Amino acid sequence: MLGLGALLAEETPAAAAGSRGTPHAGSTRPPHFAPKAKRIIHLLMNGGPSHIDTFDPKPLLARYEGQRPAVVDLRTQRKTTGILKSPFKTAQHGESGLWVSELFPHVARHADELCVVRSMHTDIPEHVSGLLMMDIGANQPNRPSMGSWLTYGLGTENRDLPGFVVLCHRGHPRPGPTGWGSSFLPGSRAGTFVDTYQMEPAKVLRNLRHPHLSPVQQQRQLRLLQGLNRMHLQRSERDQALEARIESLELAFRMQHAAPEAFDLSGETQATLDQYGIGSEPTSFVAGGRKCGGFAEGALIARRLSERGVRVVQLAMAPDIPWDDHTDIHDHRPKALETDRAIAALLTDLKDRGLLEETLVLWGGEFGRTPTTDVTAKKPGRDHNHYGFTVWMAGGGVKGGFAYGETDEFGMRAVEKRMHVHDLHATILHLTGLDHQRLTFRHSGRDYRLTDVAGKVAHGLIA
Repeated sequence: MLGLGALLAEETPAAAAGSRGTPHAGSTRPPHFAPKAKRIIHLLMNGGPSHIDTFDPKPLLARYEGQRPAVVDLRTQRKTTGILKSPFKTAQHGESGLWVSELFPHVARHADELCVVRSMHTDIPEHVSGLLMMDIGANQPNRPSMGSWLTYGLGTENRDLPGFVVLCHRGHPRPGPTGWGSSFLPGSRAGTFVDTYQMEPAKVLRNLRHPHLSPVQQQRQLRLLQGLNRMHLQRSERDQALEARIESLELAFRMQHAAPEAFDLSGETQATLDQYGIGSEPTSFVAGGRKCGGFAEGALIARRLSERGVRVVQLAMAPDIPWDDHTDIHDHRPKALETDRAIAALLTDLKDRGLLEETLVLWGGEFGRTPTTDVTAKKPGRDHNHYGFTVWMAGGGVKGGFAYGETDEFGMRAVEKRMHVHDLHATILHLTGLDHQRLTFRHSGRDYRLTDVAGKVAHGLIA
């Protein structure tokens, strides 16, 4: 009996304060302390946008172009020979004078709301590992995602929608479902993926409508199934997978009405659609006689989900790793063109609705790009750079018009106020009222957390 008790104790979640148990997926939970942000929108620029061509300009690159000073002579994934200056102009914007590239003229108008972290670094200069670290806080695909941890710690404010939604168009961003999975956390905490390419509200999620049964018949069927499930759960005393199934069935039934309404953009004003760039190239298009969605539609849906109480929304730029510009850094321009207007509109929209103050918006990729290139290439690009890169945040309790940390004079590595991804995660949890060291879950004989055994809150960027 003692041995069995110890085994069962190992499977008991040590949530947040250590003894709060596992709540219903649709419930909210009190944070550890007063939060500055109630929800998060993560704008994932998968593929690694170049920090030195966007938000961390380095004028010295022009003077040393073609050369390879010792400070940049570091091993990266592919061959590089010498420095490549940025082909894009940068300028200071807003009262704060933050530097922003010409690639983001619309975002630049929000300079005084941006908190630009220029001293990020991560472990491995490879896309899957980098994206796993950004998404789940580990280099191996065996941990819960950040969105799962947040919904586990805080719950959701809307019982009729998932607490964590992942948006992309034309397929999955790399590394796929592992990036929004719940791993050993309750299955109800996993992200729900929606491909915004299919913009018919009733079809954004498969099997949203029952093909044969009426709502009344479905409700009777669900009541019978849930009664049987709960009888079995009482006999087994604890079955995490069955608990998640019960919650998922109930949520799926409620979503039949809530999800189509949340994804239906027809009620938005023309002014709002124009603001996001919906209906204009290259963000929106028509295929096979039907309307298809791109990044702009995803940005507007992110706002709609957030205002309806969805705790975490991740919006990826496009499938796979579109920002991976090894062969021509000029290819950054069309990606910026596709996202700039919609991101700026999202920030404006959130602010106008009084949501930005309590919504943390995070922009960035899994790493940056090198100041060096292969100068022998016809159209030189930039290699992966995990030594230093940039993300920015807005709203949600961070300082606006503020640059935190620095890379060296060439932008190769973070040198001042260095911030690992674990530190970023710790800071995000702190902004939502969660102590990253207390938000734990006991699994396989040990307590796990999003930040593993690391992570420091960057108090210097908190307003």
